[in-house]
Amino acid sequence: MITTALRRAAVTACVSLAALGLLAPAAAQAGTAGSPADPPRPASLTLPRPTGPYGVGTDTLHLVDADRPDPWVPEAGPRELMVSMYYPARRGSGTPARYVTPGESELILASQGLTDLPADTLSTVRTYARSGAAPRAGRHDYPLVVLSPGFSFPKSSLSALAEDLASNGYVVAAVEHTYESVATTFPDGHVTTCVACETDLDPQQVIRGRATDVSFVLDELLGPHPVWRYARLVDPARIGMAGHSIGGASGGTTAVRDSRVRAVVNLDGTQFDPLPESGLEVPFMFVGTEDGHSPGGDDTTWDRDWQRLTGWKRWITVAGTVHASFTDYGTLADQLGLDLGQTIDGDRAVLVTNTYVGAFFDQHLRGRNRPLLDGPSRSYPEVRFRP
Repeated sequence: MITTALRRAAVTACVSLAALGLLAPAAAQAGTAGSPADPPRPASLTLPRPTGPYGVGTDTLHLVDADRPDPWVPEAGPRELMVSMYYPARRGSGTPARYVTPGESELILASQGLTDLPADTLSTVRTYARSGAAPRAGRHDYPLVVLSPGFSFPKSSLSALAEDLASNGYVVAAVEHTYESVATTFPDGHVTTCVACETDLDPQQVIRGRATDVSFVLDELLGPHPVWRYARLVDPARIGMAGHSIGGASGGTTAVRDSRVRAVVNLDGTQFDPLPESGLEVPFMFVGTEDGHSPGGDDTTWDRDWQRLTGWKRWITVAGTVHASFTDYGTLADQLGLDLGQTIDGDRAVLVTNTYVGAFFDQHLRGRNRPLLDGPSRSYPEVRFRP
């Protein structure tokens, strides 16, 4: 499968979300034997409710790096990024935030061949974030977590994780890596697609480009003239990064290059760019499927870099998951009646992911001891720790 080629060997041309594990092949081919010709759409699609005590606000930033041409389309001019900010907010303020635009939904579904679904299906997903919400009163020192999605995945694919972190007292910056996503809408209305999917790629190029993107975003958020109106909410001494697939693999490279990143979570991403032989001291957690990411499994990059992690580290696998289970798509596929290939319930996969990622950042960005990270838990029997 192309999934295996991308996750465990190299980034290949023309990669779609289905190839990365959004949908099992049978579900991605409407009308084939054993699959419905017209998958039903529920009356409402919804993300899991955030677990924290706070409301969630969201803003969207359009950032332009005047010092760097776009690496995929140089003729487009400077590198432009769309970033979704999430933050603890006063409940009831603001207006409900949209998951994706109808146009983005159509492009995402078309990339899967899911043309029998209404084109706006994903734009109907209910989120818990509210646009323009007032920040929660009284705090100005929240840790910041940067999120980087998988290759060809939009930043919205990590919305449930972003909302959960914000509801528990984090500021989150979800970065859309332009021309690496199937659909990105800019403020002037123009939409970019995954140009990078149409080229022969060196996966290290993708990872190192993402590290540069993230450092630029941090510069814009934390510099002397912050671009975000609520930048005062962030404690610049407590920054972490998490990502899915190649976005997760980008975390280590970013931390090596940018000392502001002090804790990293890799959600099922092959470490295409090796960590330095001299080691990386920042706290680091691998979270992955049992298929390929068990110790000694097919993805040997985790074994290699596990030895190069010289600080606090954990390696956990989650039984029943597939590659996309660590994103919103596990729960949305369940609601749509589509077969992702996972045997874990989609909502449960989101809960496990959010719980362990949240515990990790609580411990390493807030200094709060989280025994959940010490070993197996009766509450989460599907989670297994590398000895």
